[in-house]
Amino acid sequence: MSDHFKMSWHPPYRSSKFRHVYGKPAGKDQRYDGLPITRAVHDNHCCAVNPRFIAVVTECAGGGAFIVISIRRTGRVDPHHPRVCGHRARVLDIKWDPFNDHRIASCSEDCTVKVWDIPNSGLKENIITARKELLGHSRRVGLIEWHPTAKDILLSSAYDYQVFVWCLDGAGSVVKTPVCVIHLHTDLVLSLGFNEDGSRLATTCKDRRVRIIDPRTGQLLQESGGQSHKASKVVFLTDLNLLLTTGNSCWNQRQFALWDPEDLSEPLLEEDVDGGSGVLFPFYDPDTHMLYLAGKGDGNIRYYEVSAEKPYIHFLAEYRSPLPQKGMGVMPKRGLRTKQCEIFRFYRMVCVKDLVEPLSFIVPRKFDGFQEDIYPMTAGNEAAMTAQEWLKGHNKGPVLMSLRPNTKVQNPYPAPVDVNELQRSFSSTSLQKPSGPNEAFLRLSQSSEYDCTDLTGWHEDGTQENEWSNTHPTHTPTETWWCESAEFTTPAVEKELLQVFYSQQEEIQSLRSQLEQRDSRIQQLELEVKNIRNQMRASF
Repeated sequence: MSDHFKMSWHPPYRSSKFRHVYGKPAGKDQRYDGLPITRAVHDNHCCAVNPRFIAVVTECAGGGAFIVISIRRTGRVDPHHPRVCGHRARVLDIKWDPFNDHRIASCSEDCTVKVWDIPNSGLKENIITARKELLGHSRRVGLIEWHPTAKDILLSSAYDYQVFVWCLDGAGSVVKTPVCVIHLHTDLVLSLGFNEDGSRLATTCKDRRVRIIDPRTGQLLQESGGQSHKASKVVFLTDLNLLLTTGNSCWNQRQFALWDPEDLSEPLLEEDVDGGSGVLFPFYDPDTHMLYLAGKGDGNIRYYEVSAEKPYIHFLAEYRSPLPQKGMGVMPKRGLRTKQCEIFRFYRMVCVKDLVEPLSFIVPRKFDGFQEDIYPMTAGNEAAMTAQEWLKGHNKGPVLMSLRPNTKVQNPYPAPVDVNELQRSFSSTSLQKPSGPNEAFLRLSQSSEYDCTDLTGWHEDGTQENEWSNTHPTHTPTETWWCESAEFTTPAVEKELLQVFYSQQEEIQSLRSQLEQRDSRIQQLELEVKNIRNQMRASF
């Protein structure tokens, strides 16, 4: 039998910091009970989560609706809880704006896409009027996706086989003209996925083809042939420059395939998973290089570690539950509990019991401090550019943030400054050119343009808000060596320098703790010496 159709053998041991990751479901008091979860058969998650709210598509007679509740309001949900019910037919997909925790988009069988504003205190009454209404599809809309780095850019795909790119920065409440219409598909689009900076769009279609498209122009860049792998869902493995799809083989086995985005002629890897019938949903975490596969109708979630070299994907373990999941939402990294070494959190929709169950994946660690190796700098909730900048051809990666508690780095890049002012500042302080990159970084972090002070903000629900501002440098050739070094430092080097800085802070904290313990021990020994002397005097 061909290697493509063999079940892969996984070695029993492999050196990895995530080898012992385990899934921990929430207790009964931390679940969301009594939710009338939608019975729609559309292969979507029907659940969206951010650090403030959880949204779930619900059953609703005479139209379409979804419910939004505070992430902290666990337990049984009031059956009369207000809903977002402005659609005239069943809601098929919902997605939170990655840069605004109070804005959510939804699409429906009524051929519309709507964008809603959720009040700070949550829903107190039914919301019927949307902030934006996007009209243009001729058939029901099944998929929506926000741009990962540009603000106010939203994609939608419908049963008319078209993908629309919408710009939401206009003043009107009704948008009828998308900025781009993609006509490349000959059948129903099954999934959409952006790469890290949003310059490429990957799609899977019912015609079994995987396509990579320029979302600004609709130009086809790559297309797979008629392989035996029938792709259903797609996700970019952004940090590894790979593409992963899940689907079925010609033998009706569920499988995943790995692709080179620059050449879709043949997959790099095909691996069978099992003989199940539900759709496999892939979830990828670029910070830990971990891949999660969750099947619709399954009670288990498999998780893997992905590398850039063969055999690429390494099986770690499997979480099992007797309760089948219909769909699931994923908490953004900024909403995780770092003190508990939580690296991923699902919200499983369990229809048989009308509940949503949080499921945390945890790395077991004994040390209580911040784990630098499992929480690198990650994508935050600040947009890297405006919609107009992206439409003009700019590409920018996500604005990064630190998950370290009580830490907020305002700006990862030096802000624009006046050249004459900077030169006067240098002449007055008589700065010397640093001897290495670490010194340059430390001086940069101590300057007024790169403030690393504790400016942490907290939401009402108790989750921490760590943000980086979205200001990027613009320097002129007349600037001094110090600004030039910051301008021409690659993002990868800046990220490494930030890691070095935080590592030094952790080491300083550890040394202070050791010093305090030694001082306490010295005081204890001095007290014991005094007691011995007093006993000796008393004996004489």
